[in-house]
Amino acid sequence: MNYDGYTSPLSQRYASKQMQYLFSQNKKFRTWRRLWIALAETEKELGLNISQEQIDELKAHQDDINYEDAMEREKAVRHDVMSHVYAYGLQCPKAKGIIHLGATSCYVGDNTDIIIMRDALVLVRSKVVNVIARLAAFAEKYKDVPTLAFTHFQPAQPTTVGKRATLWINEFMMDLEDINYVLSSLKLLGSKGTTGTQASFLELFDGDEEKVDRIDPMIAKKMGFDACYPVSGQTYSRKVDARVMNVVSQVACSAHKMSNDIRLLQHLKEVEEPFEKNQIGSSAMAYKRNPMRSERIASLARYVMVDAMNPAITSSVQWFERTLDDSANRRLSIAEGFLAVDGILDLCMNVTDGLQVYPKVIDRHLRAELPFMATENIMMDAVKAGGDRQEMHEKIRTLSMEAGRAVKEEGRDNNLLELIAEDPAFPQTREELEAAMQPERYVGRAPRQVEKYLEEVVKPLLSAYTEELGMTAEISV
Repeated sequence: MNYDGYTSPLSQRYASKQMQYLFSQNKKFRTWRRLWIALAETEKELGLNISQEQIDELKAHQDDINYEDAMEREKAVRHDVMSHVYAYGLQCPKAKGIIHLGATSCYVGDNTDIIIMRDALVLVRSKVVNVIARLAAFAEKYKDVPTLAFTHFQPAQPTTVGKRATLWINEFMMDLEDINYVLSSLKLLGSKGTTGTQASFLELFDGDEEKVDRIDPMIAKKMGFDACYPVSGQTYSRKVDARVMNVVSQVACSAHKMSNDIRLLQHLKEVEEPFEKNQIGSSAMAYKRNPMRSERIASLARYVMVDAMNPAITSSVQWFERTLDDSANRRLSIAEGFLAVDGILDLCMNVTDGLQVYPKVIDRHLRAELPFMATENIMMDAVKAGGDRQEMHEKIRTLSMEAGRAVKEEGRDNNLLELIAEDPAFPQTREELEAAMQPERYVGRAPRQVEKYLEEVVKPLLSAYTEELGMTAEISV
């Protein structure tokens, strides 16, 4: 390791080896060579004077890239594509003259970027699916466990621990839907020439437009795509990058929301992220069990959400058929956005795989607030016994304020039931009121909603990804 130079935390601490490979030099330049082979094969099939011997020579050196030759050449010519054309030609002397024939730099650069983004999105999708699967198991396990719900982070009508998890699942499900849409819409640039007019290919094929029309579909098929974008300048529209990174950003958004909830629940001691045997929570406070993984999710997620602005801004300032102020920005924003969201999803898998739930703490918190939650039922019972609804509502309101004041100002336990039992307007005895304090009576349809959601929505979707389930996440730090 080089300790004297900058190394990205994304590669050193957060992103998986799989995602790092997708943005590696080998992936990039081997894809360039695959594209040059696809172009040469297409031109040969359409009648240009290219031999099978030349094609075979290109294929023989598809993966053994002579980086030193390319780097030395780039120092002299200051052009990465032409440097690699030169280096490939050194290895393939017979095919040297037909490498990159009729193409511009964006033929390899842009098509490779699309391929890498597609492959990276597929990996992101796999990890999102695994997060959903872990959360689904969690939701099913805890679907019947009542817990305080919160609006404005103030105690509200109870829900269940499992129902709350379905809210997290639902956001990742929306992301999965968006990922699949973006993947289905991705196309290659193809080979459009210097300003998108395919003029060089019209020249190569002596004005035969029918042959030129066949170039892009043939290249797309060889590279595993259904089609190329029908029109472009020299580059594909940078709105494609914005669309891709927006869905990556939305995955980060979902993860951030979930991690925030977990951090708040850990503060309440109701739920806790995994904590390893030898893990240190604080250098000063030895007892601490900080939610460091969830905090890291939130931290990286904010980076990704802000990073997604780069492609949008870049798209908006592209001049006419091509400008190069996108290049340096795209090298950073796209790669690092994917590397960061990859780290986020590994953390999400790790956290959701080992979430600890503390039902007794949850029950204690719930019962401290439950008398307030039960007031509507108490009021209805009083009305059934002959009371006036509006009068009962006012009495409940007044007694609730009194009980709340005692809790907050005097530090007493919630004595609302005692106050109601002592009020002659209410027919219920203290024992009857206490008997009604069964948390499961106040969670509405939460358990059934969890069952229906998992059975009708989540599990059918997961069945389409059975081969991708069971991924494990390696957390470096």
